[in-house]
Amino acid sequence: MTSGSSDEFYVRYYTGHMGKFGHEFLEFEFRPDGKLRYANNSNYKNDTMIRKEVYVSPGMLRELKRIIEDSDVMKEDDQLWPQPDRVGRQELEIVLGNEHISFTTSKIGSLAEVSNCQDPEGLRVLYYLIQDLKCLVFSLISLHFKIKPI
Repeated sequence: MTSGSSDEFYVRYYTGHMGKFGHEFLEFEFRPDGKLRYANNSNYKNDTMIRKEVYVSPGMLRELKRIIEDSDVMKEDDQLWPQPDRVGRQELEIVLGNEHISFTTSKIGSLAEVSNCQDPEGLRVLYYLIQDLKCLVFSLISLHFKIKPI
């Protein structure tokens, strides 16, 4: 953890892999000024990359902070989580006040995979938080743009 201003806030999530169709990934970030950046790259059936940017309100950022704080993810450690592999990787970086965390683990296909790791409770916290964040981002993108984000 690094120190900084107590009102700093930043969230970035990435999941992706290199496969038959090249580098396929989903990434989003929330910046302190409220900018939400979203990118989804899939070359399946010659799909093209989707990139969107939108500003969210201070109230939305407060709700995002609350979701993260309520999850207790800032107390977790990824030392015992599965390492990224050929299936892919996912990364979550959060700056919340004076705390800065950065997690890296393999892609999680289902909750059953979480139970098989050395720290199932910690990985479960990450899994549910990521589900919540993805749902929130997909809703925001769908509200602002006429696209299906998945």
